[in-house]
Amino acid sequence: MLNALIVGLVTLSRLVELPIARANTRRLLASGGHEVAASHYPLIVALHVCWLAALWLRALDRPINLPALVAFGLVECCRIWVLRTLGKRWTTRIVVVPGETLVARGPYKFIRHPNYAVVTAEIALLPLVFGLWQVAIIFSLLNAAILAVRIREEDRALRAA
Repeated sequence: MLNALIVGLVTLSRLVELPIARANTRRLLASGGHEVAASHYPLIVALHVCWLAALWLRALDRPINLPALVAFGLVECCRIWVLRTLGKRWTTRIVVVPGETLVARGPYKFIRHPNYAVVTAEIALLPLVFGLWQVAIIFSLLNAAILAVRIREEDRALRAA
């Protein structure tokens, strides 16, 4: 029951975030922004869908590792910090708005891509909450490959702007 609640809350948070991201993307595009490197976005979506599906399929009857759950909870606090810091600039896509300055407050004072750090930690930690180290490794490696492309493209677009 608790396992389903944990995975369900993470799934729900992603479903709630999607319309927010879409609205923010539309607003940024309407204010003169342009999307960059959209071709890898379906891979990101597929990765997250498959990661959640793996958890739904494998985690529900597993014992919970409390230290990993606490660590995941701390990562979720960081996620909220990132989302609040970016506000209406947060989106799941790479959208560059000419003339906008980079966010340099909140977690962005300490790390260049805190949202990607949070997602990386989430993808690794949540499976470990349920002792699913194989799921953690597989999806962490896939995420690293996708983020290598995404961060390179995002940094290139931001330098050009």
